[in-house]
Amino acid sequence: MRMKRVAALAAAATLAFGLTACGGNDEAGEGTGGESKSFPAGSTMERLNKAQAIKIGTKFDQPGFGLKGLSGEPEGFDVEVAKIIAKELGIPEDKIEWVEAPSKVREDVIVNGTVDLVAATYTINDTRKERIAFAGPYYEAGQNIMVKKDDTSITGPDSFKDGTKKVCSVTGSTPAEEIKKYVQDVGSQLVLFDTYDKCRDALNGGQVDAVTTDNVILLGYIANGNDAFKLAGENFTKEPYGLGVKKEDTDFRSFVNDTLEKAYSDGSWKKAWDDTAGKFGAELGDPPAVNRY
Repeated sequence: MRMKRVAALAAAATLAFGLTACGGNDEAGEGTGGESKSFPAGSTMERLNKAQAIKIGTKFDQPGFGLKGLSGEPEGFDVEVAKIIAKELGIPEDKIEWVEAPSKVREDVIVNGTVDLVAATYTINDTRKERIAFAGPYYEAGQNIMVKKDDTSITGPDSFKDGTKKVCSVTGSTPAEEIKKYVQDVGSQLVLFDTYDKCRDALNGGQVDAVTTDNVILLGYIANGNDAFKLAGENFTKEPYGLGVKKEDTDFRSFVNDTLEKAYSDGSWKKAWDDTAGKFGAELGDPPAVNRY
């Protein structure tokens, strides 16, 4: 009888240990999709993986790229690309903290450490590289113009040269700087807001004659605009979108570039597009070569 009792107690102890071990794995992140990975000691990748958390800056007003949805979380191509980076870090989606990053503050939130990464229709250019670094590009857009559906007076950027038309864009954006080349009087013709939603509303209300930004952003507004808007003419710039990181963090930038190239080959990059901005009719094209400067 004594032997039977000892055996029973041993079995119970083994079962209890097994349950405790399973519970410990959940606490380590496996229960929520987290994954412990090996990264170089002291790297941003190691820090984020150990924390099982990441802060990502994106836009909340860009249909197809970063638009705050009914869930209260942003949705779009930028968001899905950022999720691919987080997954490669071993961080589950529910451990991502999304921080709104409109055009005028994108460099600031990187430099100040408010976020770890910015994915926000962020055109790579030399001026921005003075403060931050870019991984990518992961997409190439082109600047265009959106007008009301019945407007035939605006056919491209040259239509603003006579000084009679008002165009809206966003403070701190590449499109706002580019369109200045075409307007006769910047002070009276160029209207700037902090978000493109306000530009769309100004166009709808007749306060401006057009909105200018990247074609894929405008296509999102057109798709959601109940046939009220259209594009006026062809793209007149090339806008390579990159992921912003701290300027000195070359290891993290290399990691993000490696992850993008992996996403190109395994199909996750294309799926991210097809599920988001691709629904608006814009072409994805071939994967752009990342610039490992």
